Amino acid sequence: MISSFANPQRFLSISGPLAALFGALAVIALPIGLWQAFFVAPPEQDQSEAVRIMFVHVPSAWLALMLYAVMGGASFIFFVWRHAIADVAAKAIAPIGAAFAFLTLATGSLWGRPSWGTWWEWDARLASMLVLFLIYLGYIALRAAFRDDAREPRAAAIFCMVGLVNLPIVKFSVDWWTTLHQSASVMRLDGPSMPAEFLQPLLVMALALMALVGALIILRMRAEIFERRADAIERRREAA
Repeated sequence: MISSFANPQRFLSISGPLAALFGALAVIALPIGLWQAFFVAPPEQDQSEAVRIMFVHVPSAWLALMLYAVMGGASFIFFVWRHAIADVAAKAIAPIGAAFAFLTLATGSLWGRPSWGTWWEWDARLASMLVLFLIYLGYIALRAAFRDDAREPRAAAIFCMVGLVNLPIVKFSVDWWTTLHQSASVMRLDGPSMPAEFLQPLLVMALALMALVGALIILRMRAEIFERRADAIERRREAA
């Protein structure tokens, strides 16, 4: 099954319509999510209008973690089976994941000022998310440093897999240590504790951003495949 999905030509044949589907879903869901978040959801009792930052901050944090987990899985597949599409996927995801990690930190700082009275605090959740952002940047820098080197994909895969150790720290930091962040209110074994008027727009925003990310990743993967093919053709011409 892995070999079937790892075929570049097969990926190109199905990825175009899939990117269009994700893009259409994002175009429909994103305006709905923003409208619900900023005009339908009521002000929160304690945080007032500042709570609306949550509708961007929380989905961004989910995506930053999820994208790195997918990067780690793709890196493992490449490391074990040497499937080029897995390496292409990891490389395509990295800048998008870094952007969402940065967006998480930026919106968290904006939200923290009215909620906690500070732009930044060195608690476990904030520090571990900053580490995740730096890991993303380190991965991107490593690939740039090894550009056109046969060792690049393997070195990047190892680096990415080592960085996976930070994901549970980000996720469970609020449970392991005392932090400014509250414990999970959506992804709970006993069900979400968040009121429906906040939960619904939050989930719509998460769906919209996931669809947008899906389209962007596919487009970046297609561009990377075509770039690699062009480089291979150029090298053969130079050798000839």
